[in-house]
Amino acid sequence: MPENLFTESDLKTIGKEGLTMEKVFSQLKILHSETIPLKLDRSCSVGDGIVAIPDSDRETLISIHNRAAAKGRMTKLVPASGAASRMFSDWFTYYETKGFNDTEDAGILGNKIIRFAFYDDLSKVISRDGRDIGRMLLGNISGILGYILTSKGLNYAHLPKALLKFHAYPDHNRTSLEEHLVEATMYVQDKNRICKIYITTSGEHKSDVENYISNIKEYYESEYNVKFVISLSIQFPSTNTIAVDMEGKPFRDETGRLMFRPGGHGALLKNLNTIEEDIIFVKNIDNIVPDRLKPETVLHKKILGGYLVKLQEEIFHHLRFLNENEPDEKQLSKVAGFCRERLCAILPSDFERFPDTRKKDFIFNILNRPLRVCGMVKNEGEPGGGPFWVEGKNGGQTLQIVEEAQINSKSEEQKAIWKSSTYFNPVDLVCSIKDYRGEKFDLEEYVDNETYIVSDKSYEGKPMKALELPGLWNGSMAGWTTIFVEVPSITFNPVKTIEDLLRAEHQGAIV
Repeated sequence: MPENLFTESDLKTIGKEGLTMEKVFSQLKILHSETIPLKLDRSCSVGDGIVAIPDSDRETLISIHNRAAAKGRMTKLVPASGAASRMFSDWFTYYETKGFNDTEDAGILGNKIIRFAFYDDLSKVISRDGRDIGRMLLGNISGILGYILTSKGLNYAHLPKALLKFHAYPDHNRTSLEEHLVEATMYVQDKNRICKIYITTSGEHKSDVENYISNIKEYYESEYNVKFVISLSIQFPSTNTIAVDMEGKPFRDETGRLMFRPGGHGALLKNLNTIEEDIIFVKNIDNIVPDRLKPETVLHKKILGGYLVKLQEEIFHHLRFLNENEPDEKQLSKVAGFCRERLCAILPSDFERFPDTRKKDFIFNILNRPLRVCGMVKNEGEPGGGPFWVEGKNGGQTLQIVEEAQINSKSEEQKAIWKSSTYFNPVDLVCSIKDYRGEKFDLEEYVDNETYIVSDKSYEGKPMKALELPGLWNGSMAGWTTIFVEVPSITFNPVKTIEDLLRAEHQGAIV
């Protein structure tokens, strides 16, 4: 690749992004090469990669969770950098073209609008202009959409999902952000009633989210008798990636400036790496329910949390034993059995022929790594990844969350394995990021750096290729110890389009 590919001005731009030339050339090399697909061995099922927790274990696991939470060990990470624009794509089409198939379509949409939690706010901004929402609903749906989508009114198409009103209550309709605060009080607050939450947002929306938090924080602290410690961060600019045009040259905007794009949710690994608590729940901003459904969600959050803490204690016990002793063959065999049975570790076929010192080092390495327990729901057709056994370079197999874009689309065998999956990843994770000595792992060391995804994007109508970093719960956690646990579908209620808020789970927020 020619060194004179960039101008002096480009070099300054690259530096401002927090990137080095070495990093940029590395990204360009990936963009010019074939991505390396993962090789699926089989999809996971209960008893083969997925744990089904017996009802008889629930009470014990919930108690374990509650004790760990009381000690202040837990926090919640909410990735909330997504803009709401894609939620409103259909409505934008209606608005920009003022095109409905017939008056019946307009009437249907008008009847839907009154059911959204933002209806009260919408009515107020329309009244502010001396207009009546009731009359507009009868014959000016395009005008109503203008008040919903643009800065003329609510400006929802340009806000982050975090600031959209999701659920209606008698006294105070809530945004998804507010619902996450309420949910967090139910499973991460400590004995001093302190509730720690980490929220990531985009740079352009950070001040809006900060202002919103400052306006609501005191209300919810009083309402739930807690103290919120909220950390708000943006994706590090140094995780942005360079884009290329269809000829493979660095993409430039209309002014000739290099185009860098956010590196996808894998960029949040750096944010996760800054968190000090050792147990972190991860849940997307749009997967949240009203109060009437929270008890079921919280129940299974605590079960996952308790399962992780119990497993963590067992892992630490074995690590301390290996660190302080020279175990004999029988003792090593016992720990190896734990790795197979409880951690779903596949040991080499010739493991039993290893010398004891090598066995000890091998087992220690399996045990001493970040741990995640991932809730998995039955696959009911939602778009996204799922749990699979994946073959590694050395012939071994590991449990991974895999997206369809990561597999070989030309292989009928791989596509068949993909389609055979009966479980889905709802991004319902609880993570342990400290070792048996209480020291933080460097999470960057456990990334599969070959799991980048090259995707087709566009800028002002011009096609480009963009590079996405290994996904946060995909390649970025590939080297973690991974446990999949079955959770009920009721715990997964995403809002990907605005009309998802009309599903029964998001309506009738009042108990």
